[in-house]
Amino acid sequence: MSFCEHCVKGVTHEGEPAGKWEEINGVNSYVATPSKDYPKDKVIVLLTDIFGPQLINNRLLADDFAANGFKTVIPDLFSGDPAPVSAFNPGSTWSLTEWFKSHGPENTRPSIDKIIEGLKKDGVTSFGVIGYCFGGRYTFDLAFDEIPKAAAVAHPSLLKIPEDLETFAAKATAPLLINSCTTDPQFPLEAQAKADELLGNGKYAPGYKREFFEGCTHGFAVRGDMSDPKVKAGKEGSFKATVEWMIKYL
Repeated sequence: MSFCEHCVKGVTHEGEPAGKWEEINGVNSYVATPSKDYPKDKVIVLLTDIFGPQLINNRLLADDFAANGFKTVIPDLFSGDPAPVSAFNPGSTWSLTEWFKSHGPENTRPSIDKIIEGLKKDGVTSFGVIGYCFGGRYTFDLAFDEIPKAAAVAHPSLLKIPEDLETFAAKATAPLLINSCTTDPQFPLEAQAKADELLGNGKYAPGYKREFFEGCTHGFAVRGDMSDPKVKAGKEGSFKATVEWMIKYL
């Protein structure tokens, strides 16, 4: 598995997170709860990029989903050791390759399983799973296990194409939304076309849709530079599409 240079690039967004940190079945998590009444048996599990819930951008995203009526939980997959925000800085010597050696599936997937188990014990029966970058890989894996009722990814990383798309078509039952973009070495135009070929035009019965945001680069939906009009439109458009997908299917 490999990453790309855009996996460690981005801009910190401004805002004041409204959620709170909670421990769920032993996993530290950021929890954003709607201020109005909401269905207690439904939860969005937001699986982040390598920067985890410690990156304010991810917490603000969770808050925005909560503002649209969905309790949203971000598990800390990295046990307090996410990629540092300082990696954004030009000239940073932080090594993603070295970090990943101790943050692979054997280190991170157990936290997701614990979160799902803990939320089920709390009465949750329907999961929406949304994965950004690194979290996109796990959104596919959870769908293979038929855990989410609805799934969405934005610029997913670490997928094997076409194998993972073929497995999704054969094993998953969750409707899938993919938010894609122009420049994405992790999910390039060829992979996007293959997704449409294997899942589009009614071939994947549960439901499939791919949004495409022109002029955007891998990471735009989380870490994009909001001073760039195309990136701003992409981030807002992908969020809107994801909310509508969850309203429709979750």
